Amino acid sequence: MIIEQPSWFLRWIYPKALWRMDKHDHSVYLTFDDGPIPESTPFILDTLRKFGVKATFFMVGENVARYHELYNRIVAEGHQVGNHTFNHLGSLKHMAITYGQNVAMANDLIKAHLFRPPHGWMKLSVYWWVNRYYKIVMWDLVTRDYSKWMTAEDVLNNVKRYARNGSIITFHDSLKSIDKLHYALPAALKWLQEQGYEFKTFE
Repeated sequence: MIIEQPSWFLRWIYPKALWRMDKHDHSVYLTFDDGPIPESTPFILDTLRKFGVKATFFMVGENVARYHELYNRIVAEGHQVGNHTFNHLGSLKHMAITYGQNVAMANDLIKAHLFRPPHGWMKLSVYWWVNRYYKIVMWDLVTRDYSKWMTAEDVLNNVKRYARNGSIITFHDSLKSIDKLHYALPAALKWLQEQGYEFKTFE
């Protein structure tokens, strides 16, 4: 489902997940999915450091295993980590026990208490299992930086149009996104700071 903001129906299906933080707090929560990879993660980290911003990286276990030095850099620079399964596993074709084993294998490397499902979907059996062990973090705004139909300016405009108090903003630490992020990420951070937003991570 290609949407910048989740429907009420999704929020209803996964009621214990975090979709938006305090709507009275002038803050946003930056998240990056699918990394780490050498083609994009260093640029993202350099940009976040330049702006003095901390973010949460929902990482794929096999990428962490392959590029563990990037995982170490993310942690060393004070960012938060989250579990995004071992190999970007979708839940619809897997039993809860198989999915759970995949998540656990990833967490042996990532060591996170936060989880975000790839594609933003889980079978209810998977949801209830994951919710027992992790805080599930979804999103209030997907920038759609991964879409081949979006330009870098479109990605920036999505941030400008949909960001609000408590927004959980999702970018992607991936090959599909990095060309757009070279422009859109620093421009988005600059704009968010100009609007007076504070950048926070999850407890």
